[in-house]
Amino acid sequence: MGRSGGSAYCGALLFALAVAVGGASAQSIEPRPYSNVPVGVNFLLAGYGYVEGGVTRDPTLVAYFRALDVMGRSAKLGVLLSYAKLAADGDGTDQSSSEGSGLGDPKFAFTYNFYGAPALGADEFASYRQDLIVGVSLFVSAPWGQYNSSQQKNIGNNRWSFRPELGASKAWGPWIAELAAGVTFFTDNTDYLGGHTREQDPVYYVHAHLIYNLPSGIWLALDGIYIAGGRTTVDGVPNDDLQQNSRLGATVALPVNRRNSIKFSGSAGVTTRTGSAKNAVGVAWQYRWGGGL
Repeated sequence: MGRSGGSAYCGALLFALAVAVGGASAQSIEPRPYSNVPVGVNFLLAGYGYVEGGVTRDPTLVAYFRALDVMGRSAKLGVLLSYAKLAADGDGTDQSSSEGSGLGDPKFAFTYNFYGAPALGADEFASYRQDLIVGVSLFVSAPWGQYNSSQQKNIGNNRWSFRPELGASKAWGPWIAELAAGVTFFTDNTDYLGGHTREQDPVYYVHAHLIYNLPSGIWLALDGIYIAGGRTTVDGVPNDDLQQNSRLGATVALPVNRRNSIKFSGSAGVTTRTGSAKNAVGVAWQYRWGGGL
């Protein structure tokens, strides 16, 4: 497997960790969500993340993804499950100090590359070299995680969220530049703090990445994201929590062998209008099989 193939496999690992740690809130800044992979390949992933800043979370991830042929173009479909510990310090009241552990909201993800990423078998993919890829994705979070209506902060969100995104990835030799933008829509939480209704406006975001591929198959990335919107209301009363936040991060991906990969990532808040500047670190392992490997 050449450089392009190994990098794409690690990209699928990052795609899953991004959804699990960042969730449908558009907080993740992982690179390579639109990388091409051979049709029929399966991915099993396990990862751990730590997110600190106002709310501290320790999510552990298990995920399954499969590469598909959709109308002759490459696509990925996956499901992600997580278990997390939560610690949120507030102002000393029962409503603002939260803790607990349990299952997070399950997440479902679909990515479709409609330009520049043909659906290829493993043999054809060995000679594939990326140029320009353009794709779309949809992330859905279901309200089935651990939730306590007496707490302000929770592991689960007790609401659905939907995150469509449009992205592009362009390669120049060993370099890849990526740019993507999307919006997250939320349904209402009708059991917030004991029966109140919490609504949230859409969250808009744009993220960018600069990636360098080494001949060994290792690759490095610089990552950035800007987030805006998301003002909430409780029983029709607006809160002063409009988001205008930015974060920067870095990622390194290490292909161990033909079937196994591992990656490390970290990011920190740069500007924050609402809440705390989040710091996050993560590590993930991936095993792949099928599709002619």
